[in-house]
Amino acid sequence: MTEPPDTPNNAPGPDPWRSFRGVMAATLLLEAIVVLLAIPVVGAVGGGLNPVSLGYLIGLAVLLVLLAGLQGRPWAIWVNLGVQVILLAGFALYPGVGFIGVLFTGLWALIAYFRAEVRRREGDGQSPQG
Repeated sequence: MTEPPDTPNNAPGPDPWRSFRGVMAATLLLEAIVVLLAIPVVGAVGGGLNPVSLGYLIGLAVLLVLLAGLQGRPWAIWVNLGVQVILLAGFALYPGVGFIGVLFTGLWALIAYFRAEVRRREGDGQSPQG
């Protein structure tokens, strides 16, 4: 016998964690793009590009892209929040880079809140899968 096709009654529910990992990876990629876009700003308006500032910005962007591929790990969100401290240190380089850090730190705090809310709802049985 063949198995019945998936119908609305026996179809698997949406996986909120898969979507959540995608949001976190996309946020990291967006953050990497914004950090790279800060290079010409620091060069033109800031104190100018030197090997340290250029290495900081490019290294941070590479780290963010690499982290985007690790979002399936249970510790990923905490590493993402920790990387924001590195970005906040950009105030020493140029205040605009530090401001990027403030914005993305707020965004990651919101994402961490959403994560906690999804976990709470799962625990209460309110999840789409529950």
